[in-house]
Amino acid sequence: MRISFAVAAILLAGASALPAAPALAATAAPARPTFTTPDAWTRRDDPKFVELTAPEGDTRLAIVDVASAADARAAVAAAWKLWKPDFARPPKLVTLRAARNGWDERQVVDYEVSPNEKRGIQAVAFRAGTGWTVLILDGSEATLEKRGAAVGLVLQSLRPAGYARETFAGRTPLPMTPERIAQLQAFVGEAMQQLGIPGAAFALTDRKGTIYSTGLGVRELGRPAKVSADSEFMIASNTKGMSTLLLAKLVDEGRLTWDQPVTQLYPAFKLGSADTTSKVLVRHLVCACTGLPRKDMEWLFNTNSASPASGTFTQLAATAPTSGFGEVFQYNNLMASAAGYLGGHLAYPGMELGKAYDRAMEEKIFKPLGMTATTFDYAKAMAGDWARPHGDSIDGATVAFGNAGMKLNRSVIPYRPAGGAWSTANDLIKYVRFELNEGRLDNGTQWVSAKNLLERRAPFVPVGEDRFYGMGMQTDRDLGVDVVHHGGSMFGYKSDIMLVPSAGIGAVILTNAEDGQSLLRPFMRRLLELIYDGKPEAAGDVAAAAARIKAEFAKERQLIALPPDPAAVAALAGAYTSPELGPLKIEKRGPDVLFSFTTVTSKAATKKNDDGSISFVMTDPTIAYAPVVVAKDGDRRALIIRDGQHEYRFAEVR
Repeated sequence: MRISFAVAAILLAGASALPAAPALAATAAPARPTFTTPDAWTRRDDPKFVELTAPEGDTRLAIVDVASAADARAAVAAAWKLWKPDFARPPKLVTLRAARNGWDERQVVDYEVSPNEKRGIQAVAFRAGTGWTVLILDGSEATLEKRGAAVGLVLQSLRPAGYARETFAGRTPLPMTPERIAQLQAFVGEAMQQLGIPGAAFALTDRKGTIYSTGLGVRELGRPAKVSADSEFMIASNTKGMSTLLLAKLVDEGRLTWDQPVTQLYPAFKLGSADTTSKVLVRHLVCACTGLPRKDMEWLFNTNSASPASGTFTQLAATAPTSGFGEVFQYNNLMASAAGYLGGHLAYPGMELGKAYDRAMEEKIFKPLGMTATTFDYAKAMAGDWARPHGDSIDGATVAFGNAGMKLNRSVIPYRPAGGAWSTANDLIKYVRFELNEGRLDNGTQWVSAKNLLERRAPFVPVGEDRFYGMGMQTDRDLGVDVVHHGGSMFGYKSDIMLVPSAGIGAVILTNAEDGQSLLRPFMRRLLELIYDGKPEAAGDVAAAAARIKAEFAKERQLIALPPDPAAVAALAGAYTSPELGPLKIEKRGPDVLFSFTTVTSKAATKKNDDGSISFVMTDPTIAYAPVVVAKDGDRRALIIRDGQHEYRFAEVR
């Protein structure tokens, strides 16, 4: 999991995961591209451009038509002159994306933005024939994180005038024959080489049983042990769907109802807003629709594996919503953690929250489904055949995390219903098959009612054009057929589960590298291409992602100093503390400086920002390029870490 301390690569780089606000109507001016205007955004039509402004007023999108240009860089420069003639910031990096959605060419232009600006700026140039359309984004980090929904909607719906979307609706699904499976395996192998992924495992199932499973590559770089379909990986947020499956089972048992207020079942449940607290029903715990922002820094930086499960509820009580109830998609791991612990508490009310959840999952989910290798026990998972996590060094080389990286991964243990499970391709595919069979076990027993299992897939808020989030499950309908899936991301582990009900096919893919993230959506795309004879786009997406990652690391490396600037190092205090993120110790070793948080220690480089401020930049592969900004609090030295909607200040300890 790369920690997002700032808005970066909002457009295209992660477009498939960006949530979208509810749509109003498509815009289709003659000769202009079509796109969907998000709800609540203000639209201004100018002869030269269309401008969309977020409800907060501090974030804007511009769609600018450029008749002709020599290349993408020139098209973007021309678009800025038409929209904001005084904009003079030079491009930082220009990277190619695969041609898609009727466009013959797509290029993303990134700009250097100092952390203290709290701003995101990016442009995308789309070419159709000889004409260019440029989408420009300029806004505050907080609004971009909260309203990334709308950005994703506009981006995903932007198409040349008259272009018809690809659809698989009405097509007869093709069987996953040995030949098609071989093509899928070849695709995964080639993608691993391009992206530098040491190991991966995947499995396929139909409604009767597992069709195929395999492992590719190695468990750890530099060591011969191979990945198998029985190798253990952290599955991260793929745990969420199984936690809500536990709730579905408890609904069947009469322990709760989906529409019951959470406070009736667990009176200690509180959010930062009393009004929001009173509105939260059981079905809302994992809907990402309550208005609570993502808030991961506290548990990532200031948690150890022995922290109590009750910390979930303590942190939620101190988290205030930043958008209206049901207004936009905002992913919050603490809410998902609370959902799982609520289920455990209802199943075994006399037990400690963590132990109750573990027992409930084992007895009501894992054991009945035959998932003997799925566990929350790290020692058990890491005792034998397990894939080690990998990330990128600051030079972009793939490296193993080692014990330090696993210490950071252990920070999720107190919040494990949201992302703490381990599993294997052979084991996790059993869960996918159970979903595909709508609650029936392999022996035909209806273990969870279809009604309550499917309730988890009911759409709450959009997460893209024709993509919707339910209760720890997402449904994509943009290609004319439902694809139910969810991804998982912890440090050095990226995974996805997916099922295509109309084709009766499900799949699992597990990887042991940060850059495995760039394989997940293409893997889904390649599977759909094989099932529905779709356009061959997946390979191009992987190639573009590999080139982009390489270019981004090379550019960032040019902008930092390692060893760090001696004057900046000399000005540091020896220790700092943050009320939320805990202690930060500074250790100076010759020309090097180490930053030690509760869960991670990293060497630091320095970066002089455009506004004259100095940032220390982490170099450990778990948090590579995460900035820590030098600041002052009165006469005290201070350091600042930010995510999109929160600022954490470390004050000097005297």
